[in-house]
Amino acid sequence: MSGHVDLTKERFIAHRDNDREGAVHLLNLIRLRERADYPDGRAATGVEAYRTYGQISEPVLARLGVKIVWEGRFENMLIGPDEEQWDLSFVAEYPSLAAFNDILRDPVYREAAAHRKAAAEDSRLIRLAALPQGTRFGQFLQG
Repeated sequence: MSGHVDLTKERFIAHRDNDREGAVHLLNLIRLRERADYPDGRAATGVEAYRTYGQISEPVLARLGVKIVWEGRFENMLIGPDEEQWDLSFVAEYPSLAAFNDILRDPVYREAAAHRKAAAEDSRLIRLAALPQGTRFGQFLQG
């Protein structure tokens, strides 16, 4: 099964062109490989490769003001395909769309991203716009 790991040019352009004021929240769902898939064949687990990604990328993300605002552990699928089980689930907050774009151009982050690619079997990266916290389900669907 071939997973979704890389940002396509078309989706990046749509993301870039949807500029707006304020923070950008990205829901990250990641399923790790048992064995990392490095082009040079080096031996590592998916967990080890993702830890390397985190160690290298963390200073870049911190410098640009990116933070994890929610993190959780997958327990079970209630609605959805059984095969969609995730090792990592978190929401990253970027202070702006420009900060996200700066990260993609950063040479240190690009080095780190190679470890993420080797680690991830499948992933979802879903851009969200934060709404005011509500007290009733569906209240934001009105008007």
